[in-house]
Amino acid sequence: MNPTTLLTLHWRDPLTGESRTQTAVYPLTIGRSPDNTIQLNSSFVSSHHLRIEDSDGQAWLQDLGSRNGTRLNGKLVGKTAVLLTTPSHIEIGPYSLHLTQPPGDGRTATLTNLLDPATLAAIRQSYQQPAPALAFSSASDALEATGSSEPAALPPIFQQRVVPLAALNQPYESKTYLSVGGGLGSFAWINHLVVYGAAPDDILTIGFEPKPYGRYQRLCRNSQIPDHERLRSNSDSCPDNLWGWPGYGVREMWGAVKNGRFSHAATIGWQLFNEPYVQTYTPVAGHVFAAIDREAERIGWRQLWRHGRVRAIRQTDDGRYLVAYTHLRDGQPDQHRLVVCRYLHLAVGYPGVRFLPDLQAYRAQSGDFRRVVNAYEAHDHVYDALAQRGGTVLIRGRGIVASRIIQRLHELRTQHGSPIAILHLMRQPLAEGQQFDHAQREVSNHWEFQPFNWPKAAWGGDLRRQLEQASDAERKELLACWGGTTTADRRDWRTMVDDGLREGWYEIRFGAVQGVEAAENGRLSLTLQRDTTLTHQTSLEADFIIDATGLEAGLESNGLLRDLVNQYDLPRNARGGLKVSNAFEVEALRHGEGRVYASGIVTLGGPFAAVDSFLGLQFAALRSVDQLTAVRATGLRRLDGLRSLNQWTRWAIGAKP
Repeated sequence: MNPTTLLTLHWRDPLTGESRTQTAVYPLTIGRSPDNTIQLNSSFVSSHHLRIEDSDGQAWLQDLGSRNGTRLNGKLVGKTAVLLTTPSHIEIGPYSLHLTQPPGDGRTATLTNLLDPATLAAIRQSYQQPAPALAFSSASDALEATGSSEPAALPPIFQQRVVPLAALNQPYESKTYLSVGGGLGSFAWINHLVVYGAAPDDILTIGFEPKPYGRYQRLCRNSQIPDHERLRSNSDSCPDNLWGWPGYGVREMWGAVKNGRFSHAATIGWQLFNEPYVQTYTPVAGHVFAAIDREAERIGWRQLWRHGRVRAIRQTDDGRYLVAYTHLRDGQPDQHRLVVCRYLHLAVGYPGVRFLPDLQAYRAQSGDFRRVVNAYEAHDHVYDALAQRGGTVLIRGRGIVASRIIQRLHELRTQHGSPIAILHLMRQPLAEGQQFDHAQREVSNHWEFQPFNWPKAAWGGDLRRQLEQASDAERKELLACWGGTTTADRRDWRTMVDDGLREGWYEIRFGAVQGVEAAENGRLSLTLQRDTTLTHQTSLEADFIIDATGLEAGLESNGLLRDLVNQYDLPRNARGGLKVSNAFEVEALRHGEGRVYASGIVTLGGPFAAVDSFLGLQFAALRSVDQLTAVRATGLRRLDGLRSLNQWTRWAIGAKP
């Protein structure tokens, strides 16, 4: 066997659509576990899925008993090794990998005759010491489970609850403030720190995206909300602006006036000043991203951000926190690093896509990842196929994402004249909406309407104060009452649904799914259980199924948080999230002067309802930085009236804080 034979794998990420290329040496393994040569973070990929090795000058592929199987050039691979030629096409769960060779002597080209000795030694060493498990999914696999189901392979010293710094066998970097995640939650926290006076040299964030909204933007685009469409957000929920004024509505109105679009400006003003009696104003996605870019440039975000994957967090013997991470270069592991901080912030976002069990079972058994998709996956191929030849789409879920998917399909019908039919499968009818005190949500055509994902009073009014003062058990009841699956009350969308029901291209069906399978006519067949007596069954057929039921939110789906909870026996709140104080501190991790804060969906069940909204991330940042200011954390000064006005003025003119 020649261990230095080269091969190159190309694949396109199924969620983001991004292309990846990796050159490796035989032998190599592919799987979900971090000790593979190539790690693919998907629940449809086994821990050690397959192995490719060179024997007697020929390449062989061996499926390692994977649960969902491997397909080579369209054929399912059995238990015995199969001869591998190049080029070849390998299918593993949602991944399609194309195997090629680099230029040179074909498949037998070796590292020795292609690379200089120093580079050769470095590559060989990198494959002998594969990168350990990483806490978050890569940028190219942003929504899969964020850690392997197996524990990360960490040095023995990380088995201790408190790590003595003197025992570390490699140097570490010291920072005062560190935010894990690098997304919008980290951006909101760091923006507050800088405005409150913290020195940029004292701040660090680790994540995958150079732009803090990168992952969020992909989610929007995959779920058919392009940059020119409007988000489900408020005018004054501004991640780029601590003060909330001027909000996006005022900015859009002023921009319309400057461009002579007085009618549009009047419409925006009417929405802003007549809520809740008119359709609620929501900002254009592209305007939000452009504003964040401007603020990121102002606070020097690129200098504070580091491309990496966090592996583990431990307390240190001097009252701080040790963070182990793998630095990434061009998306690939570069080197393992350590950083020690006094104040730590966890903003890791949603850990993965949530798939309905029957759809997940079908994809696992069939390997069909083109006709059954999640709304948050990159699935433009569905709309391309429908635009060309039409077809029937079955949609699961009835929240804001489902409504946006239906709108996208309606656009295809009207713009391309495509004969598209929509079957909307709901678990059961909905006759009336949730009620709290004297307020009750409206229901129409089995859709429940609410402008935002929570009542607006839960964002900054009486309901927010009530939740802060409630016990854990009371919070669980309040959140269950205020929450639920809702969509925005937009007149154009409601008219579209009414037209679809009247014209027959949109139908609503009810029932629980027993199973999904490929029908003999080439379509997808769903068997429904209409009630609990097991006597009334029916079936539906469709060309595509889109799961719009949401994202995974459990702590167990995030390898980093799972390790942290287990290592320090962290308490949960009544909803199963991290238990945090009203200042969003994980008090169970307080260590000497060190403190840990959290924000985002992992804190749902705590003192704030809309934790995953723009305003929720800002509110968590405000509360935590206010507390740090009160304990006189390094560099922070209270924003009194004059300092706040000065900082707002600097924000308005684009000057550095």
